[in-house]
Parts: sequence; structure tokens; C-alpha cells
Amino acid sequence: MMRSMFSGVSSLRSHQLRMDVIGNNIANVNTVGYKASNVTFAETYSQTLAGASSSGTSRGGTNPMQVGLGTNVSSISVNHTKGSIQRTDIATDLMVDGSGFFMVTNDANAQNKFYTRAGNFAMDELGFLVTTDGYKVLDINFKPIQVNMSDTKKATATQNLTFNGNINFNDKDYTTTVDLYDSLGDIHTLNIKFGDNLVMTGTQVIDTLDPKYDPANATDQVKYSYRAMEYTNTDGTPITLNPATPIYVKFNENGEVVNVVTLNTPGDPEGADTAFAGTLTKVVPGASNIVLDIDRTMFFANADVNDARIFTQYSQESDAKGVQLGGISAGTIDTFNISSKGEIIGIYTNGERKILQIIGLVDFDNPAGLMKLGGNLFQGTPNSGTPKYGAPATGSFGAVTPGALEMSNVDLAAQFTDMITTQRGFQANSRVITTSDEILQELVNLKR
Repeated sequence: MMRSMFSGVSSLRSHQLRMDVIGNNIANVNTVGYKASNVTFAETYSQTLAGASSSGTSRGGTNPMQVGLGTNVSSISVNHTKGSIQRTDIATDLMVDGSGFFMVTNDANAQNKFYTRAGNFAMDELGFLVTTDGYKVLDINFKPIQVNMSDTKKATATQNLTFNGNINFNDKDYTTTVDLYDSLGDIHTLNIKFGDNLVMTGTQVIDTLDPKYDPANATDQVKYSYRAMEYTNTDGTPITLNPATPIYVKFNENGEVVNVVTLNTPGDPEGADTAFAGTLTKVVPGASNIVLDIDRTMFFANADVNDARIFTQYSQESDAKGVQLGGISAGTIDTFNISSKGEIIGIYTNGERKILQIIGLVDFDNPAGLMKLGGNLFQGTPNSGTPKYGAPATGSFGAVTPGALEMSNVDLAAQFTDMITTQRGFQANSRVITTSDEILQELVNLKR
């Protein structure tokens, strides 16, 4: 008789605990990064009234006779499925689109690491990326992420010069300009003049640097044309090259640039030519001189002869221009953004961009083994497995979505359904206790 009452009592306790979990899930339906919990029950020990027996020659076997003693909570597990996306357009709001947790800490040396899926971060007065509770977000090297808004990027002098575009085959002269940076970040204009097109009337053996060159036809006879290339300052004074000699840009019959050369007889395209490799030095008062290499690399993308040729001589409009490489004025950080790879990219007033830090992520073999600490934080446990660290969008880690947040994964329809079944289960077990009490009352009345 008492067994049914105690079974009812144990079930009431279990259903009350389940109701507590459901209530907490519903309370956090709009909590950023919240992960819902689920409750499962298991029967408790069953009292054996008679054991099982095997069958014999005259009688068959019998099953055991047992009475259950109620229920208890077997687990309260956390559901780590991804929640829905809420767009905020706030630069410091981040969401992990896939596996992984952000790492945060509350101490200077990052000895205490906590994990969260809630990416509603902000910047504090020192430029640290922090949670709403002030925990600092860590990068892939376990260092707090900090954007120094006073950071500067020093000026660098122009190191290379390239030319791209086209010069019309029939143009007599063509002049273009390019701005160069000195070591202080000041700009200096350089004038480049391409002279008349000197076209061969005869032929010569194909140049080995000609894009048409084929070792199988190394003795082919072809025609080339040459344009003198002169450098001057803005006031028109010429800049002497080292070595000091007139130089020419050599084109093949298809209008493709071949090389920078000197002519054995200046102004005579019929003679032999020699490849030129030298330097141009522009004297800058108060700063380091600007020194540029003058050779065939000027006519290849990124000044790399393994890249594409970007200078031509076709019968179309001239649009050639010079491009300086490597030079930039000084600048200070203006703002920053965060890429899908977790890169904190500083944007400077001089147009430069620099990766300042990379947000770190961590993942576990068994995320359900993590312990909730409140404040949207988790902590590792012996059953969560060994933490695996990495950067967003690498390996098994998800990419970072800036300007968005992961919302709670609570399913209200499922929670209300569970609430109804929990309520009915509690109600039914209350009836068991009431009925058991009435039966006990009848026993007491037998004395009458």
C-alpha cells in the first residue's frame, strides 16, 4: 500500500524538476546564445516478489514478479544545436555559423577560460573586446583582443614602379605621370615620356625573352620596335639613370612588351640591343632618396616576371599609366571590421589595412558535457573531452558572421507541449497519492 504512495511522491518530485527546467527554457527564449535543456526520467529500483524459474519436465517456467518503486531523473542534458540568426548590423556582434565556442577570460593571464556562443560583445574604454559582463574575448594565441585606436602606420617609400595599359602604335610621343612616396610619406611626381616609335625595317633573331620565343625555333627572324623612355622631375629637369645611358622599351610584332634595352647605336633600331637593368634615384631633401629599379619587371603585374605582362603597343587609344608599389603615407587607425575568418582588420586613414588579431575558437568532442555557469558561459568538465583550439573557417570550426547574433534554440511549441504532459503527469501522480490515502483510511475504518 505504501509503495504506491511513495512511487507517487517520487514522480511528483521528478515532474516538479522537469517543470523547473521547462520554466527556465521558456524564461530564456530570447536569451542570446542560450541552449535549451531536456529532462529524461528513469524508473527506480523494482522490488522482486518472486524470482524467475526455468521450465521443467512437468511444469513450465515462470517470469519474475516485481513491483516498481517510482521514478527519478536520469539526465538533464543540454541541446547544443544552433539557434536562429538575428541580424543587428553592429560590428562587434558575432555569431559562429557552425561548430565552436568563443573563448573569454576574467583574469589578466587568461588562466581561467570560459566558453560561450553568445557573441553580443562590445569595446571597453581601453579597446578590449568584452562580453556584457566584462569578460575579455581571446584570440588564437589566448591573448585578449584589443584594438588600439591610437595605433599608427608609418610611412614607407615607394620601392617599385610598374606601367600598365597601352600606347598607340602610331603615337609620336606619350607622357604620363606617377606619384612616388618618400620615407616621410610626402608625395613627389615623376614624369615619364615614351618617345617616337622606332620600327625596324630589317629583322633579327627572336629574343629569348619574347613571349613568342620557342626553343624549337630559336633562329626565327622577327621585327621589333623601340620607344625611348625618359624620366624628368615636375620642373622638366631630367633624371639620370645608373648606369647613365638612353633606354628603350622593346615591343614585338604583336605589340607585346619584350624588354628594357639600350641600343648599340642610340636611335638606330637596326643594330643590336642589350638588356638594361639599372636604378633611378630621385633626391628628396630631408628624407631618404627614392631609389627604383629600372628593368623589365616594370611591365609585369606586381613587378614579378612570373606574372602577366600588363604593357602593350596596339593600334588603339593610348591609356598607359605608371603605378607605384610599396609606398604609402603615414596614417592612424580610423576603424576596424571583422571578417568571416575572425580577422580583426584595422582600417587606417591612409587606406592601409592590417590584420590586428584573429578571434580564437574552441570545440569539444562532447559539448553536452560542458557545465553551465550562468551568464551564457560554459566550463569544461572531465566528460566534455579535450578542447580543440583554432581559427574560424578552418578545419571543423564554423565561420564567423559579423553583425549578427545566435539566438536561443528554445522551441516554444515543444516546451508548451512538454509543459502540458508534465502537468498531466504531476496531476495523475497526485491522484495516486490521494487514492492510496483513501485506501489507508478504509483500513483504519475496519476497526469499527
